[in-house]
Amino acid sequence: MSFIVKDLVKSYGEKVVVDHLNLQMNEPGVYALLGTNGAGKTTSLRMILGMLQKDSGEVLYNDKPMDPKSMNIGYLAEERGLYPKYALIDQLLYFARLKGVSRSDAMKRIKHWSSRLELDEYLFPPKTAKGRAPKPKLADQLSKGNQQKIQLMAALISDPEFIVLDEPISGLDPVNTDLFKEVIREEIAKNKYVIMSSHQMPTIEEFCTDITILDHGKTVLQGNLDDIKRSYGRVNLFVKCEFVNTVVNNSIEPLIAEAGLTIVEKLPSEYHIRVSGEAQAMEFLRMLIDRNVTIIRFELREPSLHEIFVEKVGGYIPTAEEKAEEEAAKEKEGAE
Repeated sequence: MSFIVKDLVKSYGEKVVVDHLNLQMNEPGVYALLGTNGAGKTTSLRMILGMLQKDSGEVLYNDKPMDPKSMNIGYLAEERGLYPKYALIDQLLYFARLKGVSRSDAMKRIKHWSSRLELDEYLFPPKTAKGRAPKPKLADQLSKGNQQKIQLMAALISDPEFIVLDEPISGLDPVNTDLFKEVIREEIAKNKYVIMSSHQMPTIEEFCTDITILDHGKTVLQGNLDDIKRSYGRVNLFVKCEFVNTVVNNSIEPLIAEAGLTIVEKLPSEYHIRVSGEAQAMEFLRMLIDRNVTIIRFELREPSLHEIFVEKVGGYIPTAEEKAEEEAAKEKEGAE
């Protein structure tokens, strides 16, 4: 089986919001669709799901035109939206019925997900001291995080084969973020196709093997994430040292300057340095050892997805030295 998007296009008047989007999944897994606000991510997802009419292009699933009406699809939308004045149980039963799940099966699944997502106190509260059943909880009585759990439950209640998650952990606290991640891992382990859109770059790196980055509707980067990062090379060096009167003013900045390296960022207890590659990094390591500097951390790595994303859609990030040079040039220009 496979999932393929071919030349997907959507325009509003003269403005092209999705410009010939192509992507492909040849096996179950997680594919990331990334971009800044307004890049065309949600519009693309809605066309894939048949919620929005496409101008042109194809969406194929198992080599046939994808028909969301006949498929078991779970969708967690970016715009969270429950019916605020309706009982939570009634809403979940309604969503299950829309997916063809019987009431008895739906109740079993609701009880499972209620326990898994720690929602029993809202969906199955204990009887009152007088033995009366409590009033059903309404959506607007829950926190935003718990409403998000209910919506994730609604997306998964039919045990979908194809899942679309648009900003799934946006706004969650750390505890619920970890809970959502555990659930996502469980769904991945069931060999499902998952499309994920998120601004949380560490989350994308954690789950996704292939990515597409959109900028104003156009694809600016696409492919296997590991291959993309390898193509940049290992140019990010993180160094943390312990100082015992071996360097000037307890700083290795003079040594960094002497080695001709560039400081990207000076962190509270370490330096992020840009190097040309492994050879230059090893040369700097030898310099530190020769000067009897005690090294706590010396890590050479590829750029993060965050760094790649910003480069592709937000322009080049200047280093600390480049910023200083720019400020000096501005001051000089002002003085003149």
